[in-house]
Amino acid sequence: MPTIAHSRTARSLRPLIAVAVAVLAPISAGHAQGEASRGAPDVPPELEVVRAGLDKYRDPIVAVHDGYLSTVACLEFPEPFTEGEMRYPAGGMGVHFLNAQHIGPTLDPARPQVLIYVPEQGKLRLVAAEWFMPAAAAGATPPSIFGTALAGPMEGHEPIMPGGLHHYDLHVWLWERNPAGIFSPTNPAVHCPAGEYTHAGGPPRMVHREGH
Repeated sequence: MPTIAHSRTARSLRPLIAVAVAVLAPISAGHAQGEASRGAPDVPPELEVVRAGLDKYRDPIVAVHDGYLSTVACLEFPEPFTEGEMRYPAGGMGVHFLNAQHIGPTLDPARPQVLIYVPEQGKLRLVAAEWFMPAAAAGATPPSIFGTALAGPMEGHEPIMPGGLHHYDLHVWLWERNPAGIFSPTNPAVHCPAGEYTHAGGPPRMVHREGH
């Protein structure tokens, strides 16, 4: 008899459970979506698609699994800098995770060469992606993506790469609002934590184009 009573109770609760699932599921999904998009800037539709495809890299372990390796240092630029068309507002850049497999003479919106994280409370928060091309691969033609020319050619970012690694790059702040603009190399709203692995210095200098 207890088994029959339990069965009847379970059947009587099924409609209530179904209603609860119907009510709570969209709330839970909306909460998860809100957590994922909280703080993300408004971007053009083309970049929305790019951001959605890269959202999995909010988890840096997934990025490492896919070939992005940390360059360790968190870069910050305490003084503004302008040289030619290259403008670095005072602000942070973050920790670069570089994927050497993506480096070459072409750029793919779905395969940035660099992901950029900011350390916060013991975790790494994804803030930007970077499209990067060595000057030797670009030759005499400056590369572009998203209708925007990459900055450069410039020296390598010391200390995370040799100064002799002349390159072009374009930072795209897909997950963090940037008052200096979505394509600015630095973000005045981003700062690296004080510590041994934070590097505050000047930006790389422009160099002559390969073949000129």
